[in-house]
Amino acid sequence: MKDFAGKIVFVTGGASGAGLGQAKVFGKAGMKVAIADVRQDALDKAVDEIVAYGIKRSDVLALKVDLTNRAEYTAAADKVEAVFGGPPHLLIQTAGVNSFGPIEASTFDDFDWVMGVCLNHVVNGLLIFVPRMIKAYAHKTEFHVATTSSMGAFMAGSTTGPYSAAKAAVNNLMYSYADALKPYGSGATVLCPGNINSNIGNAEKFRPANLKNTGYYVSEGTMKTLGAIHATGIDPIELAEILKEGIENGRVIVLPDHNTGEQRAAQLRGQDEQIEDLCLTATEREAKSAARMAEMMKRFAPPPTNGDEKAAPPPPPMWGVPEGGEAFGQARTDLDWVDPSKKKK
Repeated sequence: MKDFAGKIVFVTGGASGAGLGQAKVFGKAGMKVAIADVRQDALDKAVDEIVAYGIKRSDVLALKVDLTNRAEYTAAADKVEAVFGGPPHLLIQTAGVNSFGPIEASTFDDFDWVMGVCLNHVVNGLLIFVPRMIKAYAHKTEFHVATTSSMGAFMAGSTTGPYSAAKAAVNNLMYSYADALKPYGSGATVLCPGNINSNIGNAEKFRPANLKNTGYYVSEGTMKTLGAIHATGIDPIELAEILKEGIENGRVIVLPDHNTGEQRAAQLRGQDEQIEDLCLTATEREAKSAARMAEMMKRFAPPPTNGDEKAAPPPPPMWGVPEGGEAFGQARTDLDWVDPSKKKK
């Protein structure tokens, strides 16, 4: 898909972070923009930002939707057609949530919440919109589906189990749609960023009341810690521009760490190495992990001091840990089957 002007884009999670960046960039490219989010106050603020970015207010539609609710999502699709005259030419599903803790501490609520938003909402959007898009646009004009996934789709995450599983499934779905949509003159793209400057760190604040039973230790401090990590991530506008380039050039996977060929190749090599590691015996894996850790620690070791220990600066931190964030990624204290080293002290 190369021509965006005058067409319609629908962005989930469009009230902030990566989704808002996508709404701005594709709106600036001449598209009418529909954004969906579960938070009305964030939607109102997002509309003002999109308009300030140079998109006409009449070309922006904000929809408060629980994307895991199929009836609400279907009603939102109907609304887009009623307001803009047809289904989206470009569907971008970016809404996502995450929470960190040992996978063996996870509850049904943890899986239902994270996979409900990160995977099920993507399934809902594809099943609701794709038939409409095919009927309206196949062999007539360009149309495309895209999803914001994660580098977590390519690797195991012992403290991000539900999230990593959801993103791996999302990737596979998009590979399937990329192939399936060819006869209709369409395609699919999956965007896999490593870290985005977004507010996903606050996702726990918006977890539905009926899914609050988490096995993870969650506090204001752990959320601030996650926020500090994401504050170092790629800017949403830059990320959206990289996605736009990927869609224009028919990429199925977009790995957006500035998207250079050399960096993409390095990422893919890293994924291959991880698969190779998982094929090793336990003893071989432990030895390889220890060697990697020793090599990494060399980079953070202070310079030699000729015996003057006071002259040696401490190794730099990987990132700052806000007050109260020391238990980030740990389990609740009352889970008696979880190893004590994985629980809040």
